[in-house]
Amino acid sequence: MDHSAHHTPTVHDHAAQRTDRTGHHGGAGPSGASWPTAVRATLHCLTGCAIGEILGMVIGTALLWGNVPTMILAITLSFVFGYSFTLFAVRRAGLDLKSAVKVALAADTVSIAVMELVDNAIIALTPGAMDAHLSDGLFWSALLGGFAVAFLITTPVNKWMIGRGKGHAVVHAHH
Repeated sequence: MDHSAHHTPTVHDHAAQRTDRTGHHGGAGPSGASWPTAVRATLHCLTGCAIGEILGMVIGTALLWGNVPTMILAITLSFVFGYSFTLFAVRRAGLDLKSAVKVALAADTVSIAVMELVDNAIIALTPGAMDAHLSDGLFWSALLGGFAVAFLITTPVNKWMIGRGKGHAVVHAHH
């Protein structure tokens, strides 16, 4: 009987199956990470950042807080949600809580920090955006525009990190 039909996939097998359209491996290698892998990692980060950022802005605005406390809350929640997405994923993969926290911190800290720095800089530099209300188009266009620019800047950062076995490459080792 051929036992290869009953082969249980390993982490290595799973990683080897991820290729982009050019046939390059999605993880680290001689040519580094693929762009599709970097885009997926950045979208993952962007999702957590966006949820935290929007929730923080809504809460701060609803409580009539000033710009600085609202931004601090939004940035804090961006990190909380960004880390949480990774934390839950690696916990589902079987990691204990302490190891999962280490993986989340290693995988997401630089990505979230770059994304938040860029996004908040754009909001702060957009005339009137800091004083706009949730019902103003300026608020949403500055926020969403900031996320778009942050995505464009963070994707190459993630590609570089993954290509060196850092960032989201740490997460992929546990899937």
